[in-house]
Amino acid sequence: MTTSMNTSMNTAGRIQLALNVADLAAAVRVYSDIFGTAPSKERPGYANFAIADPPLKLVLFENPDATSPLNHVGVELRSTADMGAVASRFADKGLKHTQSVEDRCCHAVQEKLWVDVPDVPLGAWEFYTVLDDDPDASSGPAADSDGTCCAGDATDEAPCCGTDRDA
Repeated sequence: MTTSMNTSMNTAGRIQLALNVADLAAAVRVYSDIFGTAPSKERPGYANFAIADPPLKLVLFENPDATSPLNHVGVELRSTADMGAVASRFADKGLKHTQSVEDRCCHAVQEKLWVDVPDVPLGAWEFYTVLDDDPDASSGPAADSDGTCCAGDATDEAPCCGTDRDA
């Protein structure tokens, strides 16, 4: 007898794949051609694509000194209610996680949750919802002092915008 397990998260969202790239302009051209769409947002050192089919949030960080092309993986959720449902499920399952109610990252204000996953590069998945998109495109907590976001360097071991997730 075969049984199927419901693996649905019971939330609407899309997978996020955040990559480090050496040349942002070249990567934007390639991914625009691959997915047939332009970026949803571009800033110095940063671009993201909100791809409908397949449902994917592709985020690119210009980080030529990165030791890995993978910056982090995550799930973009549609609402704070979805965030609450995910946090409750993680707590019910005993999964170690941390939550930030208002985090300025990647040129947006977000509610975030990081769940520890031992065998995933960087050790965690990010779950988030955007509360305010691009509150200030050029400065402020959404960006580093030079206007970039999550540039990092070759020695960074924490994912972009997740450096304080253990605090």
